[in-house]
Amino acid sequence: MIRLYRSGCAACEAVEIDVIGGWEMPPDTLWIDMIEPSHGEDAAVERALGLSIPTRAEMSELEASSRLYREGGATYVTADILHRGDDDLPGIDPVTFVLTTGPMVTIRYFDPRPFTMFTDKLEREPALCQTGADMFLNLMEAIIDRASDVLSGLGAKVEGFGVHVFSEGKTVGFKHLITKLGRAHIASARIEQSLAGLARVFAFVTVDDWFEHADEPREHLRSLSRDATSLIAHNQAVASGINFQLSAALGLINIEQSSIFKMFSIFTAVLMPPTLIGAIYGMNFEHMPELRWMEGYPMALGLMVISAAAPLLYFRRRGWI
Repeated sequence: MIRLYRSGCAACEAVEIDVIGGWEMPPDTLWIDMIEPSHGEDAAVERALGLSIPTRAEMSELEASSRLYREGGATYVTADILHRGDDDLPGIDPVTFVLTTGPMVTIRYFDPRPFTMFTDKLEREPALCQTGADMFLNLMEAIIDRASDVLSGLGAKVEGFGVHVFSEGKTVGFKHLITKLGRAHIASARIEQSLAGLARVFAFVTVDDWFEHADEPREHLRSLSRDATSLIAHNQAVASGINFQLSAALGLINIEQSSIFKMFSIFTAVLMPPTLIGAIYGMNFEHMPELRWMEGYPMALGLMVISAAAPLLYFRRRGWI
């Protein structure tokens, strides 16, 4: 599917086009948004612009030379964009931006919320439909804003986990908690991957011909770069909090397990002497003089009580219980 945005429209609304039977790009086109394009749609856009459109496999490559390059007078940048940001595990997939002397082209195979946010804004503010460079900058601003929202939500979740970990008088479900902290750590890593990719895109595009003699767009781009850098620092602080809480949770698990083993050890030490006494007098050998004593049974019970109480008193005096 291809959506077209033109400066000549009364409102900057998306128009879905059909490339079957030959298609010519209108001269006032500002943005060509390619969503899961077919081979025919790829070929039609390539013919209209005289440029190559990267495939999905090429977009997924991680080498910097495959993600940031210039070819045929156009600048190609690929960034990993967050989607499903409200889930415990947000997704991350590549989007390619092709910056030409005319329209901006985007190639994507999913529908991230920043694109919806930006298109809704275009409908409300048609003045944003000026140039392809403006479309690129405002779309990137929507992507950064969405990443900030996702990061804020993650920070709030992590803070809630911390309150749960260090709460007093409440049993902590460690297994469930560690699962949540692990998911938060993965989400933080994906957020940083997206922001780091965007920061590289901004640094690469800064020297592009689009912004060479345009002070205001260049300053806008620098502002986006600063925002990405500050969000990366914020995300690293959130990641540190996750690691601290994970370490604290594991430490509390060890303390709880040590307490359990400690109680078992105490019970073993307390019950061992009475068990020994009972085992001795339960052997019923014929030549055991105590078996014929009238006081033998209460004496054995008394020995058991004393032998059990003595370790308890010793442990308490040493401060072990």
